[in-house]
Amino acid sequence: MRGVCLCCRSTNWLRTLKVTCTAFSARWNKKGRDLSLVIIGARASRMAGAAGGGGGGRGCVTLRGSQFRDLLDAKHNVLFDCDGVIWNGETAVTGAPEVVSLLKQRGKRVFFVTNNCTRPRESYVQKFSRLGFTDVAEEEIFSSAYCSAAYLRDVARVQGKVYVIGCSGVVRELQDAGVHVVEEVGDDEPGTNISNCPLDPDVKAVLVGYDENFTFMKLAKACCYLRNSECLFLATDPDPWHPLRGGRITPGSGSLTAALETASSRKATVIGKPGRFMFECIASQFDLDPARSLMVGDRLETDILFGSNCGLSTMLTLTGVSTMEEAQKYKDSESPEHKGCVPDYVVESIADFLEALEE
Repeated sequence: MRGVCLCCRSTNWLRTLKVTCTAFSARWNKKGRDLSLVIIGARASRMAGAAGGGGGGRGCVTLRGSQFRDLLDAKHNVLFDCDGVIWNGETAVTGAPEVVSLLKQRGKRVFFVTNNCTRPRESYVQKFSRLGFTDVAEEEIFSSAYCSAAYLRDVARVQGKVYVIGCSGVVRELQDAGVHVVEEVGDDEPGTNISNCPLDPDVKAVLVGYDENFTFMKLAKACCYLRNSECLFLATDPDPWHPLRGGRITPGSGSLTAALETASSRKATVIGKPGRFMFECIASQFDLDPARSLMVGDRLETDILFGSNCGLSTMLTLTGVSTMEEAQKYKDSESPEHKGCVPDYVVESIADFLEALEE
């Protein structure tokens, strides 16, 4: 007995009794016979999360001592972003390995939810190990690349090939999921341009992710494929940029997606945060209760909004992109659209967990 998504009609990847999709969910009642339709939107989700303990109420609360312990006692699942929360580049945030281990020793379930699509999950496990994390399993890692592959295989059930603008991490996850990817052939040959290059007639979807080798030819080819209204248009994540050392930045998947949206006059379906699908991927495998879950991130417009959209409690850590001043501006804003970007709690670093966990 399991739920059926009324948006995509998917059943094979949904393993929990109650499941949600972007707009609707169907679930069995307690007698296990009748189906009831539940309309779910971001606003309803946030209200339900707050009613069940998902929201913090005032917002931007700095936790102290017993407050921190009370929060952790109330939560069974902790979701961490990676970049700017768990590590910065090739350096683990101070105390992060100990926090993850102690949470698990206290019986908490820990997951890592990242929009970074540059590496497959296997490579993430290796990085965790390299940075001193001793007990992180592959099934606890949910990247936008992995979730994009799951969406194409299990929800869209794409019958054909996918044209990818992205890095090897995206391609690897698609291949591991059994999704066929277009192989680039002959684009570098002299005289080749968009007017005479080969196009694969079996392309049924275009997926855009982070791509350091983004070219005009890739953009032009994607536009040609998207002329077919039946061709799906997906993006791994909406992140516009990423910070680098020395104050520099690099364009993110969101900026490449915006270029293709403009050129094709189509809008992409975004798989990663702040959309709900990544949480649904986790919930379908681990039966997460939003009211007993905490999302910890460093970016207000993705991590915190993701948690808010999914009815989770949210915590901003100041070791990454967003600042306390930015969070306060969202809190003071009169715009309803900004309220989802207000974190329930704020900490300097996830090292602040240690005092509550070590007692």
